Amino acid sequence: MVPKPRVRFAPSPTGELHVGNARTALFNWMFARHHGGDFVLRIEDTDESRSALAYQVNLIDDLKWLGMDWDEGPQKEGAYGPYKQSERLNIYEDHLKRLITAGLVYPCYCTEEELEEERQALILSKRMPRYMGKCRNLTPAERKSREARGRKPSYRFKVPQLTVEFDDLIRGAMKFEGEAIGDFIIVRSNGMPAYNFAVVIDDHLMAITHVIRGEDHLSNTAPQIMLYRAFGFEPPTFAHHSLILGKDRSKLSKRHGSVSVGEFRKQGILPEALMNYLGLLGSSFTEGREILSSDEMIADFSLERASKSGAIFDEEKLRWLNAIYIRNCETEDLTKRLFPFLQQAGYQPDTLDTQWLRNVIDTVKNDLTKLTDIGGHIRFFFDEQYELTDAAKQILAGENARKVVRAFGEYLVSAQGMPKDLYAGAIKYAKEKTGVKGKELFMPIRAALTGEVHGPELDRVFAVLGKESAAKRLQWYKD
Repeated sequence: MVPKPRVRFAPSPTGELHVGNARTALFNWMFARHHGGDFVLRIEDTDESRSALAYQVNLIDDLKWLGMDWDEGPQKEGAYGPYKQSERLNIYEDHLKRLITAGLVYPCYCTEEELEEERQALILSKRMPRYMGKCRNLTPAERKSREARGRKPSYRFKVPQLTVEFDDLIRGAMKFEGEAIGDFIIVRSNGMPAYNFAVVIDDHLMAITHVIRGEDHLSNTAPQIMLYRAFGFEPPTFAHHSLILGKDRSKLSKRHGSVSVGEFRKQGILPEALMNYLGLLGSSFTEGREILSSDEMIADFSLERASKSGAIFDEEKLRWLNAIYIRNCETEDLTKRLFPFLQQAGYQPDTLDTQWLRNVIDTVKNDLTKLTDIGGHIRFFFDEQYELTDAAKQILAGENARKVVRAFGEYLVSAQGMPKDLYAGAIKYAKEKTGVKGKELFMPIRAALTGEVHGPELDRVFAVLGKESAAKRLQWYKD
C-alpha cells in the first residue's frame, strides 16, 4: 500500500448527486482518511450540452452536507489544479499533439449516422459492435477531400492488438482483449476531450495513486491503461466496487423512488444516517455492526472486504436507521435542524418559546422517522390546532370513556402541584372513581388530551401541555 495515497471523486455536473455516486465519493473519502492520504474533488464538465452550474453548486453543497471534506478541488485549490476540466482544455490539446506526433492517433470523419449504421450491421451479424477503422488508413488527399466538404474530424486512438491485464483491489485479476475494443475517440469533432482521454491525463498530472469507482467503469479501464502506456505514464491501482441496485436487482433509478442525495435531504434524512447507510452497502464492517459514526467507518474501512455483488438499496432500512439517529440526536441540535421543516409545515419556530419548543421536540422525537414528519407530530400541542380525529371521537363515544375523562378533569380543577404529580394524581383519581384500568383508562385520556389515539407517553405530553391547556380540552367532561 502506498504510504500516502491520493484518490479522487470526479463527478459530471449533469444532474443531481445520485446516491450511487455519493457512495463512490464515500469509498474514496474513507480510503483516503483511513490511510492518511488526500481526497481530491474534480469536476468533469466537458459535456457542454448537459453540464450546468446549478448542478455543480448542488453537488458541492450535497458533499458538504454529507460531511465529506476534500483536500483539493473547487473552493480549496491545491498544487495540481485547476480542478475543473473545462479549465484544462489547453492541457488536453498539448497531450493530443503528443499522440499525433507519435503517430498513435488519426482523424476520423465518420458521421453519427455512419457510425450507427456500422454498429447495427455488426449487431445483425452477431459481432461485437465497435469501430472497424474506416478512417484509420485514409491518405492525406482523402482527408483533405473530407475536410473540404465541411467535415470536422474527431481523433481516434489506434488500439494495439494486445491483451490488457491488471489486478483490481476488489475483483482480482482482470483481462481485456484489445481486438474487442476498436479504435476509440479521444477528442470529439468539437474539440472537447472524451472521457477516457481526459481522465488519464488528469489522474496522472494530479498524481492519483488509486482509482476507486463503480463496476460500470470496468470497460473503461483497458482503454485507459492503453493511453497510460502510450504516454509513458504509470497507471494507478484500480478498484471497482459493486453498483447500488433496486429491489428488482436492476440498477437503481428513479422508477425505484428517491435516488438523489438532494431528495433525501428534502425528506429529512440526516446526513450522518445517509452516510452510515451508504457505507453499509456493499461493504462489511467487523462484528456485523450497523450503527457507525464516520470516524468508526473510516477506522474499519477496507476495500478488500467490499462485496463484488450488487448492493440492494432499501429505503425502509434507511428510514429505520434515520429514526435511530433522530432519537439519539441531542434535542437542542435536533431542534435547530428541524427549523426549516417546521417552517414548511406552517409553523414559525422563531416566535415560539425556545425551551417550550425543545420540550415539544424532546417529547415527540422518538416517534419521528424523517424530519418532514414533525408537522403531524406536534399539531396537538397547539390549542388552536387541537381537534379530535374520527378514531378519537369513536373512543370517546363510549360511556366508560366519558366517565374516565370526567374524573380526570375533575381532579385537575382543584389539584395543585407540578405537572408530573398532577398527571399521576389525576390518573389515580380517575382509576379509583371509575374502576377502569389499563387500556380502557389511558386511551380515553389520550384521545381527549391529544385528539389522537397514538403518540408519545402521556405523562410527557401532559407536562408540555400544562394544567391550563389540558383542563381547557376537558371542559366538555361537565356535560
